[in-house]
Amino acid sequence: MPLLDPKTWQSRTLAGGEYAVTEPATGDTLATVTLAAAEDVATAARDARAAQAEWAKAPHFVRAAVLRKAGDLFAAHADELREWIVRESGSIPGKADFELHVAAQECYEAAALASRPSGQILPSEAPRLSYTRRVPVGVVGVISPFNAPLILSIRSVAPALALGNAVVLKPDPRTAVCGGLALAAVFAEAGLPEGLLHVLPGGPEAGRALVADPNVPVISFTGSTAAGRAVGETAGRLLKRAHLELGGNSALIVLEDADIDAVISTAAWGSFFHQGQICMTTGRHLVHASLYEEYVERLAAKADSLAVGDPHRAQVHLGPIIDSAQLAKIQGLVESSTARGARLAAGGTHEKLFYRPTVLAGVDDATPAYAEEVFGPVAPVRSFADADEAAALAAAGPYGLSLGIVTRDTARGLDLAERIPTGIAHINDQTVNDEAVAPFGGIAASGTGARFGGEANLEAFTDVRWTTVRADVAPYPF
Repeated sequence: MPLLDPKTWQSRTLAGGEYAVTEPATGDTLATVTLAAAEDVATAARDARAAQAEWAKAPHFVRAAVLRKAGDLFAAHADELREWIVRESGSIPGKADFELHVAAQECYEAAALASRPSGQILPSEAPRLSYTRRVPVGVVGVISPFNAPLILSIRSVAPALALGNAVVLKPDPRTAVCGGLALAAVFAEAGLPEGLLHVLPGGPEAGRALVADPNVPVISFTGSTAAGRAVGETAGRLLKRAHLELGGNSALIVLEDADIDAVISTAAWGSFFHQGQICMTTGRHLVHASLYEEYVERLAAKADSLAVGDPHRAQVHLGPIIDSAQLAKIQGLVESSTARGARLAAGGTHEKLFYRPTVLAGVDDATPAYAEEVFGPVAPVRSFADADEAAALAAAGPYGLSLGIVTRDTARGLDLAERIPTGIAHINDQTVNDEAVAPFGGIAASGTGARFGGEANLEAFTDVRWTTVRADVAPYPF
């Protein structure tokens, strides 16, 4: 029996109008959903707050059972959900399978959070029991993007629910189903009580309303740095916590002792996986001068060998860009880069929304596709003379999300990583990695630090309450 039924997947009537969810590979309409307006957000937040108190009182094993069941359901309905991820977000099947795997793992890890020891016994100067305990924040607002829609929704939704909160989720309308309505269906089947998860596909108006709503004390936002700044400014003014996972322009450093035969596959994956539409995408390839020319030649050959097309109907390496606006941004950055002197070693062309994997050589600080986050399948390659220059180049710029370093000397790689401020670092791997058990997040323009995973989720979705208990009423001098 299908998990998703268009007749029932939106139980609430929303005021934002109808929206056609489009398959980017074909332009076909996959579904019609109703978007949320600001008044819908207010209603959902009130209902979530009303339902949350009883959920917070539920025994930890009850909440854990719902999360474990949800994890099982992502596996049980994998075929159906995979098709939605492939067709709605333009993912290749392997990337969709990765999202489903991580979604299940996020639920299982969240289930363990429900019984995590949640406080401390404190020493006290007075004759009393003094302790802290973690309590749910209440309602968590989650705003998620289109690029990895299932992962980037579930990694906030699952731990927030497990820790006793209610959630209002606003997925990107372009991926309203696999980034939102699918989660609602999974948790309903898993036995989550009604009123605890509200899925409201919507645009900027709904997002602004969610951030500003007085019933939503914590916001978990994943998206562009520009939008994240606006979220953070509003949240700060309202004295709310905002957890921001934003953009990046991550560097892959290839030292002179690297295995060139092994590194090209790693490098191509870092820049071209999911058409480069990932915050961790390798946006800057920094290659030792002794390897530079061969690296450019071989990475360009790899790019030319990759198949681009409809991932639902053919076996391809890259699918479509999400929409024409994003494709125009990519094309504009590539064209302005070549106009400033960068050499187009591969790609730079497209047919409809299918953009060829692109390699740019001869880039410098003034090259737009090197200096800015492209969010497309573009690999700018720049040479360096020594480790000091590599560290300086990698650390330059506003972002600080992920870092990859390739070397036969892992100790040297770790030492170099210590000199480059990022939230994530990988030795002998590219920049795109994610695991449910690991903290995830960037610094500077990439966000407000590690938020996802284990202890970070406890910090994100609970408050610390100090409590004292005396046997008798405390005496005072007056």
